[in-house]
Amino acid sequence: SEAAKKIPFILVVNLQVPAKPNYNLVMYYAAEKPVNKDSLLGRFIDGTDAFRDARFKLIPSIVEGYWMVKRAVGTRACLLGKAVTCNYLRQDNFLEIDVDIGSSSVARSIIGLVLGYVTSIVVDLAILVEAKEEKELPEYILGTVRLNRVNPEAAVPI
Repeated sequence: SEAAKKIPFILVVNLQVPAKPNYNLVMYYAAEKPVNKDSLLGRFIDGTDAFRDARFKLIPSIVEGYWMVKRAVGTRACLLGKAVTCNYLRQDNFLEIDVDIGSSSVARSIIGLVLGYVTSIVVDLAILVEAKEEKELPEYILGTVRLNRVNPEAAVPI
């Protein structure tokens, strides 16, 4: 949209959830100022897919829920590009990351368990770019989302 073109940078994260029917959880994060091209984020945005795969990290946390779900999901950071297939679309002032959760049998199993309890759990997700060198520290959280007792029946078909 014309309004989106006025935003210095937009990060779009599309979590493609395998289910019947399939779901997409799409998160939009907008920067208030231009991204420094020399920063870790700037290098991630304009980097190769291999660089992005080695750096794109998600940290999950089941805030409220059954212990079995908490144990399966855990709270350890996951390099998504190493665990599942990620596709990147870079244009103008945005980067879209499509995360195919169904591309990993382990991730598919975990998400299957979570979906069984999704209406009664609260999940926090944080996304960030992993620092690999001291000069890249500290790592900064790029965005977060809280999924509070999500009702898949309310999903809008597209």
